[in-house]
Amino acid sequence: MARSRQLAPGVGRFSRSQAASRRGLYKGLKKSDKPAPTETPAFKEVTVGGDKNSGTRLVPTSKAPRFYPAEDVRQPKKSRKSPKPAKLRPTIVPGTVLILLAGRFRGKRVVFLKQLDSGLLLVTGPYKINGVPLRRVNQAYVIATSTKVDLGEFKVDAKINDTYFAKPATKSSSAEAEFFEEGKPKAKEAFPEAKSADQKEVDKAVIAAVQKQENLAKYLKATFGLSKGQFPHQMVF
Repeated sequence: MARSRQLAPGVGRFSRSQAASRRGLYKGLKKSDKPAPTETPAFKEVTVGGDKNSGTRLVPTSKAPRFYPAEDVRQPKKSRKSPKPAKLRPTIVPGTVLILLAGRFRGKRVVFLKQLDSGLLLVTGPYKINGVPLRRVNQAYVIATSTKVDLGEFKVDAKINDTYFAKPATKSSSAEAEFFEEGKPKAKEAFPEAKSADQKEVDKAVIAAVQKQENLAKYLKATFGLSKGQFPHQMVF
């Protein structure tokens, strides 16, 4: 057990999960190759004495239990529901300006591009105007405004989907390497040039549409906030 100083009788400083992570047993799990279990037949043939017993008889390999539980054991009910992507709100259409309410870019205004298969919204700042890159957001954490950007016939490339935003698998370093690298800042990985090119391609079409409307670029650049006495449910966005 990892050392967890007690703050009060029976109350440790670390939770059970924190203490387990501090032990670090997950780093070196012992694996053993177990032989594959051999299937035993349900019945076996047994020789039986007596002239009237036909010589052999099939007997079950495992005997049935002599006693049964007094109450039936409830079996968990199998769910037939399959997760479906959230339905898009009618106020959100391609080109709608949204206000982000959570995350790193909360308070920023972004342009909605399309809904992904997972139900998340694909938005962009554009990056050149307010610093918000291509990213996915949940529609529960956005406010849809009445301002819209006329994107025309612009369509986002099909390769920009949920797998496009998946993080690459990182190799787990050994405990020795972690010991010697302790206190040193981790080397920052360079941003992929392919994603940078995709960002520029999308923003080129969005910025061209933004520049057609007067003061729209300034509106996207300004952050959203509430002053004293302002209530969002009484506002019209």
